[in-house]
Amino acid sequence: MQAKLGLPCRLVLLVMLATAWQVIAQTPTAFDLIITNGHIIDGTGSPWYSGDLGIRDGKIAAIGNLAAAPRKRTIDAAGKVVAPGFIDMLGQSELTILVDPRLPSKIYQGITTEITGEGGSIAPLDDAVIQADHDGYEHYHITPDWRAFRQYFARLEKQGMGINLASYVGATQIRRMVLGDDNKQPTAEQLEQMKTLVREAMQDGTVGVSTALEYAPAPYAKTDELIALAAEGGKFGGIYSTHMRNESDSVLEAIDEALRIGREAHVPVEIWHIKVAGKNNWGRMPEVVAKINAARAAGSDVTADTYAYTAWFNDFSAFIPPWAHDGGTAKLVERLKDSATRERIRKDMLTPSKDWDNEWQEIPGPDAIMIGVVQNPKMLPLQGKRLSEIAKLWNKDPMDALFDFLIEDPNTGVAVFGMSQPDVTLALQQPWVAIDNDSSGTSPEGLLGQEHPHPRAYGTFPRILRKYVREEKALTLEDAIRKMSALPAQRLRLTDRGVLKAGLWADVVIFDPATVRDLATFDNPNQLSEGMDYVLVNGVPVLDQSKMTGALPGKVLRGAGYVK
Repeated sequence: MQAKLGLPCRLVLLVMLATAWQVIAQTPTAFDLIITNGHIIDGTGSPWYSGDLGIRDGKIAAIGNLAAAPRKRTIDAAGKVVAPGFIDMLGQSELTILVDPRLPSKIYQGITTEITGEGGSIAPLDDAVIQADHDGYEHYHITPDWRAFRQYFARLEKQGMGINLASYVGATQIRRMVLGDDNKQPTAEQLEQMKTLVREAMQDGTVGVSTALEYAPAPYAKTDELIALAAEGGKFGGIYSTHMRNESDSVLEAIDEALRIGREAHVPVEIWHIKVAGKNNWGRMPEVVAKINAARAAGSDVTADTYAYTAWFNDFSAFIPPWAHDGGTAKLVERLKDSATRERIRKDMLTPSKDWDNEWQEIPGPDAIMIGVVQNPKMLPLQGKRLSEIAKLWNKDPMDALFDFLIEDPNTGVAVFGMSQPDVTLALQQPWVAIDNDSSGTSPEGLLGQEHPHPRAYGTFPRILRKYVREEKALTLEDAIRKMSALPAQRLRLTDRGVLKAGLWADVVIFDPATVRDLATFDNPNQLSEGMDYVLVNGVPVLDQSKMTGALPGKVLRGAGYVK
């Protein structure tokens, strides 16, 4: 015979059960990973502090004393720096991430997020643009099976990637979609088409509108056109980022244009890889800093970034005046082959001008130009050589060697030694200057390892920690990390990254500030940096005890205007 519980006993049992469930609910779930014994530099610029960092489900779940907390794994940071993953304010990896999605050159620097899309973005595309850019896709053995950003982002998510990636929509790309590569101005109807393309890109998840106003066909765009496109991006929470129209003799006027675009489009402005280029402008960085400080004091939301080397890297064809690019690459090659037009180009390059960024006038001589990445396999033996060497090898005048090289390979990239170290250092020290790599993610192995990039592709972030922090003490470690994490996150409105704080995504680096260093040089660039012990992307190690894991936990980071 079954005994029945009286009401008091049942009440006691219910209380006991409730208490048991409360204890279970309060028992901490095991962390996926706890980082112990590190010096936490949280990205805000504050001094380091001690504590444990607990990660669960890809996010920072707790910071504090977690000694008793259950966990699946412990990383003993042993007095090393624990910091937010670094954010590259301008990468160029939109194609190379399809070649090697691990992006070794980036993760060995501690980069966990890249922002890309400099003027000419990966989308939108149509058949005409794809055909015009055929050599670039062929070079990387890529079939462009996307047309809109939404499709490109879906391809990235399907394949996986080693870091997070966000992109601007490029004003050059928009212009090419509507006007091609010709030097002409849009009609009112065509400008509306361009604005529609910007709007669609912002809804696909881009973070703003960008320009690269030195490279044709971008110089053909008037300021009013750029204001209209930037304003369209601004309606969706985007910012305006720019490789300015001029970085040398007319650099102050170029800043004025960027400020005007920001002001009239009602958007914040980011000046990419801020510099004063050319031997005649060395020592002018104080003027640039003063102009931007004055603009900020007057209420303009303008910031900048730098890779902090004294050589830039761009298209070899940028040495040719913009008018000679009218109609695209094939037309440029035709003009270089025509003796009369070639002489006109030569005369323009030999004549100082404030009307275009005349790089020939900015360099000390042809030995200041180093051939970097080529697309014509026949030119591969010339990678890493100076223009002066090639001219001697070919027994030609250096300018003729430049023209003839472009005829063979109009898509070559070159390193150009045209800045002074004091100017570079002063720019880096400004509180509103973040860090950019301005290079594609690459690898010493495989197809990418055949290229000869600027050493910044492998070394920018560790070089700043070595040269400017440890050796020259031009920056404090805390401020350098702020420039690599919280400052760019704030600029890009990445509110869930860039700082070590509970609830944010666990993009984390662990390194020894006494040993972290770059190895890449101009003569031997394909060398991974050293000193990053661990790099976590969304809580998953992509570098574990300084070795690649092969994990691809990166995410596409979409802007505020994204519509699912």
